[in-house]
Amino acid sequence: MMDSLLLADLTTELAPAIRFQRLIYAIKQSFDCGAVALLKKEDEVLRPVAVEGLVKEALGRRFRVAQHPRLATLLSSREPVIFDPHSSVPDPYDGLVDSLAGEPLPVHDCMGVSLYVDGQQWGVLTLDSLVSGTFSQASVDRLKQYTLLIETFIRVTQLEQERRALRSFSRPAESLGTPASGSEIITQSQQITQLLHELDVVAQSDLPLLLLGETGVGKELFARFVHQHSRRSKQPMIQINCAALPESLAESELFGHVRGAFSGASQDRPGRFEAAQGGTLFLDEVGELPLSIQAKLLRVLQSGEIQRLGSDATHHVDVRIVAATNRHLQEGVRQGSFRADLYHRLSVYPVPIPPLRERVEDILLLAGHFLELNRTRLGVRCLRLSAAAEYALLQYDWPGNVRELEHVISRAALKTLARQGRSDNSDWITLEPEELDLQRSTPPAASPVSESQQTTEALPLKQQVELCQRQAIRQALDQTQGSWTAAARLLDLDSSNLHKLARRLNLK
Repeated sequence: MMDSLLLADLTTELAPAIRFQRLIYAIKQSFDCGAVALLKKEDEVLRPVAVEGLVKEALGRRFRVAQHPRLATLLSSREPVIFDPHSSVPDPYDGLVDSLAGEPLPVHDCMGVSLYVDGQQWGVLTLDSLVSGTFSQASVDRLKQYTLLIETFIRVTQLEQERRALRSFSRPAESLGTPASGSEIITQSQQITQLLHELDVVAQSDLPLLLLGETGVGKELFARFVHQHSRRSKQPMIQINCAALPESLAESELFGHVRGAFSGASQDRPGRFEAAQGGTLFLDEVGELPLSIQAKLLRVLQSGEIQRLGSDATHHVDVRIVAATNRHLQEGVRQGSFRADLYHRLSVYPVPIPPLRERVEDILLLAGHFLELNRTRLGVRCLRLSAAAEYALLQYDWPGNVRELEHVISRAALKTLARQGRSDNSDWITLEPEELDLQRSTPPAASPVSESQQTTEALPLKQQVELCQRQAIRQALDQTQGSWTAAARLLDLDSSNLHKLARRLNLK
């Protein structure tokens, strides 16, 4: 059955993301398991390409191999590996299995295999089942048989991406968001994907580039993307924040100075233009440059020559300019705070970057990325969002864009850990809307009615289920005069499971 499904997909023109998703769905059905993940190896991390049965934000996480012994075991073997259900080795998906809603993984079956394409290790495929005994030696043998077909599936998908890229004179989409320095642009948005293809083409020229966008959209990441995909990628990229330059030092910082040029100039010093020789100079917040410096920057753009402060000699520089601003420079031109000729020089190729609120599909993906970063920094086993917190993130407008999202996740993780204190439970942190501290973190109530009376028609299914669970637990506690043991019996639940559920629902 699975063979025919995969072979049918190989002969059908599909987007890579859809094709990989159909692949793991077919594997999940074939092995009758709870979760399947396809992860691609990129340097020392594994990046989820497609997941089934895991929370959506798992796609934004990056699993550092050295921190996950199960994944390291799979990568070190050419044969499929099945893990003992009672193994104490931590599972990378603890807290991320969709059906468990943030609970630790109980005793479960786990199996996986490393994948190779053209003789090179490509990544791993993992399978998890909450039903002990799902995987057997026969499952291992069957996975081994399927491995060659799965690898062929991946290879054909890559070839198709390369053919599409050749037709559009750009790189395959898979390679666009994987920079050499680790400053990855994480996205599923069609807007950003198209923008990356556009920038990949523009990067091959030496035209000045002007990145336009609100504060926090990640203009620096896009500037690095352009540099890393240009012919100058082996040369330095120098960044300077124009808004942080005092007018008295701006000329020296950009163009350098000679000894004696001003008080304290005890020796010759090259500026940022010379430091970026052969590479890229990123002028962040270029709209904040003083008018006197704008004139000298225009000269560099016109002639490629700079003059150190205090010197009559000129130096030729070969530098590609990438500028960025969150201001409307045309308004600055009308007001006389920005030179019209410099604006026209810099805006040869303007690139507007869409704000986060216009690419909602990236919110949970980016949240997963920041959750994993903070999980590592804080040294906890699991850091995830509750269903209500996911809903809160999706409903918020994000005026501070990606930077604000990063700060919200980091702050919430610290607040929750501080509230819990360092205990056994602090290894498991679920962020709730209260910790996110967003102005519109929960749907506004029309009147002060009880939770059971609130309408849930517009809420996601998970949040509706949580509301019903809270109501049922409270009613059971009311009927049993606050006895948790009696309430557990009334609800036909194990007492320990009721306590876990109550903690997750913030009832304890």
